[in-house]
Amino acid sequence: METVQAALWVVILLVAMALVFDFMNGFHDAANSIATVVSTGVLKPTHAVMFAAFFNVVAIFVFHLSVAATVGKGIIDTGVVDIHVVFGALVGAIIWNLITWYYGIPSSSSHALIGGIVGAGITKAGPSVLVMSGILKTVAFIVISPLLGFVLGSLMMVVVAWLFRRSRPGRVDKWFRRLQLVSAGAYSLGHGGNDAQKTIGIIWLLLIATGYSTAADSTPPTWVIISCYAAIGGGTMFGGWRIVKTMGQKITKLKPVGGFCAETGGAITLFFATILGVPVSTTHTITGAIVGVGSTQRASAVRWGVAGGIVWAWLLTIPASAIVAAAAYWVSLQLF
Repeated sequence: METVQAALWVVILLVAMALVFDFMNGFHDAANSIATVVSTGVLKPTHAVMFAAFFNVVAIFVFHLSVAATVGKGIIDTGVVDIHVVFGALVGAIIWNLITWYYGIPSSSSHALIGGIVGAGITKAGPSVLVMSGILKTVAFIVISPLLGFVLGSLMMVVVAWLFRRSRPGRVDKWFRRLQLVSAGAYSLGHGGNDAQKTIGIIWLLLIATGYSTAADSTPPTWVIISCYAAIGGGTMFGGWRIVKTMGQKITKLKPVGGFCAETGGAITLFFATILGVPVSTTHTITGAIVGVGSTQRASAVRWGVAGGIVWAWLLTIPASAIVAAAAYWVSLQLF
């Protein structure tokens, strides 16, 4: 392991890269929080991103750092982590995020980072370094989170339709335009609470590897926590308009009542996963909820071809980012 003095400039560089990834996470995944409120016309885009960014940051006071602990200590053996592994993981995640953002594909920043850590770790020391318990629960939620979002979103839509079956459509629309602010705020809270912690985890892993922290520490340094939440909030402020269009209109057309049900179902799923310490994908979650809401109207209301393309991106995210991370690991050996 490098000495603290020799690695100081590299540590600073990697922390900066991690915060760039966190900013990109907010930028890339802002669509998950605001697509429905923008697409239903409840908020203008500029107001929506400020609204979402506020709740991203407020999450610092709500959630325990259980997801950060999973990423920092529960994916690969911390004993094999060094600056090269962290560099590879971050490059793999960042490049995959850029590719999917450019093509407007709502993939998972979370799983890109997990794939990056796995790819770089295996390249250095082989598959024996993997902590299978953490990886298996993360992989399991690739299926569970969109499925749970689908079930909750569709159930809420059915319940709401039954409760308001005798109400005039204009009155329902008016009420749910207001209620959608609550559901969007809750979803943004869950987004910040789960996603910011992934970057906290990778920086914590870096600090442990370079001697600035120890594996025995129960929490990462305060400056890491604050900077990561600020970075994701800043990224959300800039938004990701290509993906907003896909999430809000291309999968299914949403009205305020549908947006409320999708966001609420997604928020419940995120809260559940964050409490369990699972680094879940906000993208998978809201997509499942949106599809669930659309499917309650009629099967043809969902553009299954678009949804199917998104699923392929989900399946490719971890292996694709792992491959890029492996290449970046070898490059870093020549650089540092």
